[in-house]
Amino acid sequence: MIEEIRIEDMNSEEFIREKVDEISSTVGEGVAINALSGGVDSSMVTILGHKALRDRLKTCFIENGLMRQGEPQEVVSLFAELGVHVELIDAREQFFEALRGVTDPEEKREAITRTFYRDVFGELVKESNAKYLLQGTILTDVDETVAGIKRQHNVFEQLGIDTQKAFGYKIIEPLAQIRKDGVRKVAEAVGLPESVYNRMPFPGPALSTRVIGEVTPEKIELVRQATAITEEELAEVDAFLKLAILHDDRVTGMRDGQRDFGLQIEIRCWDSIDARTAEPTRLPFETIERLAGRIISEVPGVVSVTYNVTPKPPSTMEAI
Repeated sequence: MIEEIRIEDMNSEEFIREKVDEISSTVGEGVAINALSGGVDSSMVTILGHKALRDRLKTCFIENGLMRQGEPQEVVSLFAELGVHVELIDAREQFFEALRGVTDPEEKREAITRTFYRDVFGELVKESNAKYLLQGTILTDVDETVAGIKRQHNVFEQLGIDTQKAFGYKIIEPLAQIRKDGVRKVAEAVGLPESVYNRMPFPGPALSTRVIGEVTPEKIELVRQATAITEEELAEVDAFLKLAILHDDRVTGMRDGQRDFGLQIEIRCWDSIDARTAEPTRLPFETIERLAGRIISEVPGVVSVTYNVTPKPPSTMEAI
């Protein structure tokens, strides 16, 4: 059982020192590898890893085709400014092939997990001779997975999975004792910019968690456009998370006086501290109306935009 470090009990500087020492002693003189998504969890692990290992940590950004607009290039550029070289790995074909024809939410998560850890990272580990993977699993990821609420793609040991046997490398999880608010606190203390430590959460399976039904490049592009509009229109809203979801079924609409079986986008905006519980943000109706108007006019085929008003629980932040 993981012993939680609560934010009120945390000494950030001490936590950073301890985790740097743990990574250094675990890896020894060997090589480790990590995936950077740009989120606060993976960014924090990247900085801890580079403090501990310097050039013996190989940092990669996996371009899986599921990221937001311009995200891969922005993250690589930001970390170059921080003195961390990030290799951009194009794995779009592998991920979309793994997702072809898959509609069940858990099967989609499993397809992404398998492709990421076994196929893409398995090959990178072989090429780099790394024996360890650093990743940003936090305590909420573990809790939700162990409780059977939602299988998070980055939880293994807590489910009895031996990653050495399954993938050929061990996984190091420096953040597994803390939650999102704790990660933000130590990320600020370690010197990451506010654009990183206050960045909205973004799931490991990325935009695939926001497509109900089969994930295709075409559907991802639609939800990517809706996401960009949502984040632009709600930029001044102080919320934990803002997202757009593409529903699977066509809905009846009207265009130019004629019936149109179009697409439905669901908007979710959450107030939360640590993602364990959340309340829908009480947005002004004018804001929702403006947001819906932009999505309907700018995202091809959309005829309906809805706003989720169900708290977590029973809802969850992401759809899948």
